[in-house]
Amino acid sequence: MFTKLKNKWKVSWFQFLLIFTTFALGGSVCARLGNLLLNTILTEDSIWYWIIYVPLVTLLWPFCVIAISVPFGQFKFFAKYLKNIGIKMGFIKKDA
Repeated sequence: MFTKLKNKWKVSWFQFLLIFTTFALGGSVCARLGNLLLNTILTEDSIWYWIIYVPLVTLLWPFCVIAISVPFGQFKFFAKYLKNIGIKMGFIKKDA
């Protein structure tokens, strides 16, 4: 599974490790940040916390991943990755 992903992304094993680390840290930072933001106005016991938390974390994730990618030297990969996601979701028009 990892070899297929590495080959698809056309990266070395070291860069693959940095990319996976960036995904993990970006997701963790995003979850923590979303929790901190929502705990200022709601408690986790409230249904509204979870209704707001999921979209909030979904919107924060790209920013967290890009921020984490810079110190790991993976900004170029994640900028391209997020652009491809934006194209697939219809938020960004594909270049001619």
